[in-house]
Amino acid sequence: MASSFKLISSRSLIVQRGSGPFLRPSSRSVTDLIIKPGTTKPLIKYGTGGRSSVSGHVATVFGANGFLGKYVVAKLAKAGTQVIVPYRSAYEARSLRVMGDLGQIVPMEWELKNPRQIEECLRHSDVVYNCCGREWETKNYSFDEVHNEGAARIAEIAQKNGVSRLIHVSHLNADPNSTSRYYASKGRGDEAVLKAFPNATIVRPGPIYGYEDRLLNVAPKFNFLFSQNHGQTEMRPVHFSDVAQALHNLLPALSTQSLILNLPGPKTMTHQEFAAIVASHVLKKPTSRNYPKPLLKLLAAFCNKFFWWPSMDPDTIERCYIDDRSELDFRRMLRAGPEGIVPGGRLLSGWESWERCGYRREDLDYMEDVAIRYLRRMRPPRYMRVPVHAGAPGVKPKPYRVME
Repeated sequence: MASSFKLISSRSLIVQRGSGPFLRPSSRSVTDLIIKPGTTKPLIKYGTGGRSSVSGHVATVFGANGFLGKYVVAKLAKAGTQVIVPYRSAYEARSLRVMGDLGQIVPMEWELKNPRQIEECLRHSDVVYNCCGREWETKNYSFDEVHNEGAARIAEIAQKNGVSRLIHVSHLNADPNSTSRYYASKGRGDEAVLKAFPNATIVRPGPIYGYEDRLLNVAPKFNFLFSQNHGQTEMRPVHFSDVAQALHNLLPALSTQSLILNLPGPKTMTHQEFAAIVASHVLKKPTSRNYPKPLLKLLAAFCNKFFWWPSMDPDTIERCYIDDRSELDFRRMLRAGPEGIVPGGRLLSGWESWERCGYRREDLDYMEDVAIRYLRRMRPPRYMRVPVHAGAPGVKPKPYRVME
């Protein structure tokens, strides 16, 4: 059977076979070849966009098995980016394989204290995300070893291997002079990252809540933590999906290099108000007992030493007394000049940072609207079907009635 080919444009090809022609689009053009500034690695993309396309980017996500990291991997893979997933446990990395198309998720074994393994994980990448973090110290890793020394090691190796983009995830309250060891290590880590990789982007989200968080999952069980300081500690929680999408939006945003982006939640609330929101969803009465701070720290130290599972840490108690930074704090830091800013980086306020990430204030999720997704399973069985707007635990669930 004879067949003939006729080239009609650089993007389309008509092929005549049998009785009728069909159109086969081509995905090669000059705009599909991108060479990012500061590197000689070409980025070649093809496809219409999406999971089964290729964006041309190769990203390494350290901390991909963590709460935030797995959603960053999902966002990147959905856009056709090949993602290298460093792991310490092959069992935990299995769930990440299905997030991308065949061959787009590449698991690689690594150890934070092994520079050779770190280099193997990022030497073929043009962007590196560092989502590593630890909310309690162990005998193997302290806060400084993870947030400061480990982050600096990743930044140094990325700079050495010609990685064009480094996006480092920190915390909204990162401060080298903080009374919390967690916040202090985060602050020292930010300085070390910018010193080793001057074009790095530092992202400082507020307390993140979601399915596997340590905020909404902890509040119903250890609600006394949020009654300390008489419940007056201020917090600015942010939804995990907003932070993950913002990190994905930063991939092509070269204008955010050397910036410190603060990503707080859209609403400031006290611990007392947060406990009331949780209580209204789980239909349990919150506690209002305010225990002495030294006693709680002693109890937390005992639990952290003798229990093998994560429970409490003395630094967790300390963080219950520290307010999240507000927009007024950002303005004060900017007026203070270089002394109030991390050396090597330029600080942006909360709303300006969200705009750089492609968000508006009305685009952010409010905890009151989405918390029921994660808290309904915390309810007692007899209140599982009670509507969200129903008042106290004394409300009895009404049976469903079919309308004919």
